Amino acid sequence: MFFLFGEVCHNLYFLFCFFNFLYTVQNWKYHTMSALYKFQSRIQSISWRRLPTFHRNHSFCSHLGQPPSSIEELEEQDLLDLIAWPQLPSGSTLPTLCQTSDPAHSLFTIVPSQNNERWYVGDQLQVLVHLHDFKGRPKRYGGDFLLARLHSPKYRAGVAGQVVDHKNGLYSARFPLLWEGSVQVEIMMVHSSEAVAVLQRLREKRPDRVFFVSLFRLGFLSETTVCNMCLPQDQGQLCNYTDPYSGEPWYCYKPKMLSCDVRINHAKGGYLKNIITNKEALLFQSEVNVKVPIHASTTDTITVLASQKSDLVTLATSGYYYQDSWRPLVGVTMRQFDEASAITQCLTNKVVYLYGDSTVRQWFEYLLTVLPEMKEFNLQSPKKVGPLMAVDSTHNILLRYRCHGPPIRFSTVMTSELRYIANELDGLSGGPNTVVALSIWSHFSTFPVEVYIRRLRHIRKAVVRLLERAPGTMVVVRTANPQALQRDVSLYNSDWFSLQLDIVLRAMFKGLDVMLVDAWQMCVAHHEPHHLHPPRAIVKNMVDMMLSYVCRDGTRNIV
Repeated sequence: MFFLFGEVCHNLYFLFCFFNFLYTVQNWKYHTMSALYKFQSRIQSISWRRLPTFHRNHSFCSHLGQPPSSIEELEEQDLLDLIAWPQLPSGSTLPTLCQTSDPAHSLFTIVPSQNNERWYVGDQLQVLVHLHDFKGRPKRYGGDFLLARLHSPKYRAGVAGQVVDHKNGLYSARFPLLWEGSVQVEIMMVHSSEAVAVLQRLREKRPDRVFFVSLFRLGFLSETTVCNMCLPQDQGQLCNYTDPYSGEPWYCYKPKMLSCDVRINHAKGGYLKNIITNKEALLFQSEVNVKVPIHASTTDTITVLASQKSDLVTLATSGYYYQDSWRPLVGVTMRQFDEASAITQCLTNKVVYLYGDSTVRQWFEYLLTVLPEMKEFNLQSPKKVGPLMAVDSTHNILLRYRCHGPPIRFSTVMTSELRYIANELDGLSGGPNTVVALSIWSHFSTFPVEVYIRRLRHIRKAVVRLLERAPGTMVVVRTANPQALQRDVSLYNSDWFSLQLDIVLRAMFKGLDVMLVDAWQMCVAHHEPHHLHPPRAIVKNMVDMMLSYVCRDGTRNIV
């Protein structure tokens, strides 16, 4: 009997060791697969699945989602008309490089003043820009993308200019004269008209040029497949992750061995290469024809004298810098929140929600660094992804950041943290002590504009619902901004894409009781180089603008 009992114990011990070994192997496989995925998510191409082939004569994006109403269709057409860009001459093929706009051969001239060559504060300065090709010949058609700035380094002052395309190779840049002293004109060609034509085609025909992936996992088995807002349906079975509330579409190719229910995360897969021809690539050369200054034919500087009249010419200018401080020309009076105590006093007993891309996450990071009593909670989420939360318990301030839903080009976001802004707004109680800041634009640059219009339409409806149930809620909208365009960045994040989205955003929120922080003009007017994430000096002015809205004196103006 003792012999049998000992043999049974021996067998039980063997089985225990065997199952423990299986568990160890499975656990090792799980961690190995997880580590392998982390490594794969960092590279810029996908080796585990062939990328989908998009038909070049059709967009897969604009028709997806809930169908718009007749009123929404009319608005959409009006918005598309608003951003319509001059086309290349009809019937012409893409010219050779030497026939395209060359900033080095182009020039601008300051139009003489009507006051005996004198300019005064309150006047308008006009500059005439002549575009030429690489052989020095005048251009005969428009469509070039120019930026204009008037600035005074001595006073750390600057204002963005308004550019008018005369569609014959000539452009006017107009500036309001807002301060005394020596001022200098700066004209920059961001893209030639020929380059813009390529960008237009990419936007409409190649929404796949940034691709996304998701990891599916069940136990030790895992697969990664390609995802996007729009995928060809003839190249594999799809998992449909369309949002049930807003109707925002999102799809992934179904894994071969797993179900659609075991999707773990979302990540940027990478950028497609070789999406333009060698001839077209010549149109996107840094320091040659992308973001290159155009020089003056004679002088680029004038002297502005003290004003002789009380009214100012403002054009479409929202504000200007003086001593590196933003001075808005419309809306509430700007306050300088230079001391942490002033910010704390403004935000006491308030909840601040920041929704959107990384450009509004900068506001969270800025407030966290300038408020000594603001302590960040560790939510075990990546710093560059979120969600993020910080609290000042002494003054009852809550600060939260959450990224918007797909498309989002962050490294890796868990599917449980993928939220659409419209749904988040519908979950807020709102009220006088609630501040909501929105920034959503950068991650939509690779899609047709209709996709962006649809997303903003859902957000706008949610904003209206929020303001109806909680009228005192403060809603702030941050606009797009220009950025550096090295190497191939223009094909995915060109300032031209951003400008088009910016115009749409302003038009769609016009007339609502929301506040606009004009990031576009705040970056164009500043002396710092353009960057997707503006430097701290500009971020401070943006946050000060928001705080001026929140803690304003008197009534607020709608955009």
